[in-house]
Amino acid sequence: MIRFGHLERYVLARTLSGVGAALAVIGAVILLIQFVDLSRSVGTRADVGPATIFGLTLLRTPSLLQVLLPFVVLFGGISAYVGLNRKSELVAMRAAGVSAWRFILPFAAAAFVGGVLAVTAVNPLAAALNARFEGERARLMENYLGDAPEDIWLRQGDERTQIVIHARDRDTVDGTVRLRRVSLFVYQKSPSGTLEFKRRLEAGEARLMPGFWQLKDVREATAGESSVRSDSLSIRSALDAESAMERFASPEAIAFWRLPAAIRMTEQAGFSAYGYRLRFQQLLATPLLFAAMAVLAAAFSLRLARLGGLAGLAGAGVALGFVIFFFNQFAGALARADIIPLFAAAWAPAVVALLSGLTLLFYTEDG
Repeated sequence: MIRFGHLERYVLARTLSGVGAALAVIGAVILLIQFVDLSRSVGTRADVGPATIFGLTLLRTPSLLQVLLPFVVLFGGISAYVGLNRKSELVAMRAAGVSAWRFILPFAAAAFVGGVLAVTAVNPLAAALNARFEGERARLMENYLGDAPEDIWLRQGDERTQIVIHARDRDTVDGTVRLRRVSLFVYQKSPSGTLEFKRRLEAGEARLMPGFWQLKDVREATAGESSVRSDSLSIRSALDAESAMERFASPEAIAFWRLPAAIRMTEQAGFSAYGYRLRFQQLLATPLLFAAMAVLAAAFSLRLARLGGLAGLAGAGVALGFVIFFFNQFAGALARADIIPLFAAAWAPAVVALLSGLTLLFYTEDG
């Protein structure tokens, strides 16, 4: 059971202060790097000033910062524990017979709660801000000839019908997805389960309205029959504006709460949702990874300062944090290549980090 006496609250306050300082430093570094990068990629191609570039930077930074939040916990925890150690406060606590677990577990529990908040609150906010960033950048760069639009491919369907949608360009106007120079290929499932081509629609523009696609300047061709032209036509759709835009985004750009729906709709349309499933499992493992980083921070900082080597041990903890980061990326790449199960790829980094920290703590505390 975790105790929250004066001692635990004092150490927890120091560790949270360290995490806050680490968050401020890493956030400032990301802001600076992103401002320089956007100044080069957007500022030199569009007629915008520093204020606009800084606004884009603020929209982009949360999505980058959330990737580094586990390491903010690690670096902040190491900084706090090393500070307590060098001031001999940890020595006094342990000389009084206080077990290290008394001031480690509250920080680990707080880190776990922070991980839950990062997944349920920070991640959706970062995804929303990143979507605004992509829209603003596309608007500013729309007249730059070097950024030619890429073809858009969508797919929607149900148990009986599948529709493949191809467009040359897209944008979003007042929250409405608009596709231009659109081709729709309509297939119907036979009793045996195979798809049979039924008709093709060509439209100058398609707007995604609630429950349907509104097509303009339409030419409809059915197999074995001549084409028919019409000014407008409606096609039923289960997509909404947000889920349609998510088809253009990577799994990392989709908010946690929308991932289950994205998985369901992607599989319903006949696509593989493996990347979305991996991302969902990685987000579920995030609170455990936060707690593991808190344990690692303590494990690499409890060596008595008078014995020497504390700085080297803390540096080893920072290095291990980078190793875990690359291990997480490597495991994700193996899962996407279908070499290892996605559950193992998502949870292995957090479990390995936690077991490493506990092993070192057991060795330090209990010999």
